[in-house]
Amino acid sequence: MISNQILQNTIDGLKGIAHVDLCVLDIDGNEVAATKPDFANMSEAAREFVKSPADSQEVQGYQYFKIYDEQQLEYILIVAGIGESTYTIGKMIAYQIQGLLVAYKERFDKDNFIKNLLLDNLLLVDIYSRAKKLHIPSDARRVTMIVAAEKIRENNVLEHVRSYGAGNGGDFVTEVDEDNVIVVKDVTDFSKPEDISKSAVELQAHLEGAGINGVRIAIGTVVSEIKEVSRSYKEAKMALDVGRIFFDERKVISYSELGIGRLIYQLPIPLCKMFIKEIFGGRNPEGFDQETLSTIDKFFENNLNVSETSRQLFIHRNTLVYRLDKLQKGTGLDLRVFDDAITFKIALMVVRYMKFMERY
Repeated sequence: MISNQILQNTIDGLKGIAHVDLCVLDIDGNEVAATKPDFANMSEAAREFVKSPADSQEVQGYQYFKIYDEQQLEYILIVAGIGESTYTIGKMIAYQIQGLLVAYKERFDKDNFIKNLLLDNLLLVDIYSRAKKLHIPSDARRVTMIVAAEKIRENNVLEHVRSYGAGNGGDFVTEVDEDNVIVVKDVTDFSKPEDISKSAVELQAHLEGAGINGVRIAIGTVVSEIKEVSRSYKEAKMALDVGRIFFDERKVISYSELGIGRLIYQLPIPLCKMFIKEIFGGRNPEGFDQETLSTIDKFFENNLNVSETSRQLFIHRNTLVYRLDKLQKGTGLDLRVFDDAITFKIALMVVRYMKFMERY
């Protein structure tokens, strides 16, 4: 529902245009917003006006108007002054506030619909009927993005994302918990998949430019039916977690880029422990010295190319071969052999996954 602050800002602006003092009360006579303090003693008159069948009334030098929300009385508007001009101004202001109520209610209804859609709280038939009622296209191409950052609520990240520009009006920005902001983005006009990542990178840079730290954005896959938005959301959630585990240096990560990390993330921890024990025995692979780990990372980075790896490490080729031989003796895996390299790479990723799960 519309906030008192929005009503206050609205009547302050209307006073600047119409040059009359205004007050909005609820149906119990409590002041919601006012342009001057003199309206505080009008609660009794307002309550009497609520009981009357009239929609407008002059009372002791003031003009009273009823404001409805779908035929239900919501507020009483009081305009200082009487006469035909005051009545006309009051009717216009009452109509303006009533329109504001409708707009905010529709926004609230849409936000509530999107939240329930993301969380799979709607039946299939309800999804399409409510989307039609709220004038939300059911066949637009959409993708879900999850925005994570430090101090989401304190930094008002939700409003930052909304004010950045919800794009073409077909986008929805909401939240379903205190940790993330969710963007359901209409990508109908995007000609290339890269455009989605580009828009996420631009949003990430905007938020960091606003002084928000730790911004990460995860992207699901594009869906063409509104019923599939929840799937894109689940994919974005997985991308956020998997990105933290295996792609910590990446600020923007897509579900389609997760690779084998997506499979490892779904493994049960007991199975992971069994696998590590079989590969490394009782030894912790992260117990290797930093020199060995740097060598392994650079070797994988260069697609198992001994010459290129030794060049980038500024060491002799024989020195690299010696390190690889030493690693083979300790683990039984020769990283120069593709199958062994794959096994070792997966094992390191599994260890990283287990450490992440222990922390969370």
